[in-house]
Amino acid sequence: MIGTLNDLVERIEASAEGDLDVAAFAREHGTTEYHLRRMFSALAHMSLSEYVRRRRMTVAGAELVAGAPSLLNVAVRHGYGSVEAFGRAFRAVHGITPSEARRDGGPLRTQPTLRFRLSVEGSTPMHVTITHQPSLVLAGHAVDVPLIHVGVNPHIQQHIAAIAPEEHARLKALSDAEPSGILAVTADIDPDAPEGSMLTYLHGVALQTSTPVPDDLDAIPLDAGAWAVFAAEGPFPDTLQTLWAATATDWFPSNPWRLRPGPSIVRYLSFTGTHASCELWLPVEEE
Repeated sequence: MIGTLNDLVERIEASAEGDLDVAAFAREHGTTEYHLRRMFSALAHMSLSEYVRRRRMTVAGAELVAGAPSLLNVAVRHGYGSVEAFGRAFRAVHGITPSEARRDGGPLRTQPTLRFRLSVEGSTPMHVTITHQPSLVLAGHAVDVPLIHVGVNPHIQQHIAAIAPEEHARLKALSDAEPSGILAVTADIDPDAPEGSMLTYLHGVALQTSTPVPDDLDAIPLDAGAWAVFAAEGPFPDTLQTLWAATATDWFPSNPWRLRPGPSIVRYLSFTGTHASCELWLPVEEE
């Protein structure tokens, strides 16, 4: 996967006119667009689309400072059909307009070309189980929260804190399917979602499809399929976020599995202060 991501970066650099076909690139490399975008985001801490936009605006800024005579030509060369659309994208990255960049020479924000590397291959021990689960229903209390790549998500913390202890006990008693116990479910994430995009967080449990879902709970149905279960223990949330990245650098490149669309699930086995023992459940399919 590391080689594939570096090939993708090279393809981005070569596609100056916005003609990057990510789906076709994924097929060429024997994977899916969904898996490729999720792995890119996990390692780069930004979406693929955001990186492409930043790189093109970096190159466009250099062209304008160098004296490009036509804003329209620069806009079209970088995949924009109008000066207005190009100007909005340019300002979003650089904080100034293209005209100001051409007149004043900056300041401009540069996005360097990414290079994905491993310092030590297999440096993170991976304790993984593949399990095949029947159709399930995830039931609990859901909320829309912004995506945050690094650190604690305070919006999720506030949501959990608002759930009364007796409600936690009721949820736990409802659980009758694997993964058992209270679950932290992240769903409805576009594989190319930039940080700050809204996602669904559900604090709940797994139920058999035959189990009635109480009317006051939200529900997420899951199709039958395979799951890769990664065990982790250590400081929260650092250990879990490091584990997520390690699945992309160490595990997926070494195993004949890839991500399939679906939510990610965290089952907390124990939680003391800032130390957690947990399982990360990721929906997978064979390559």
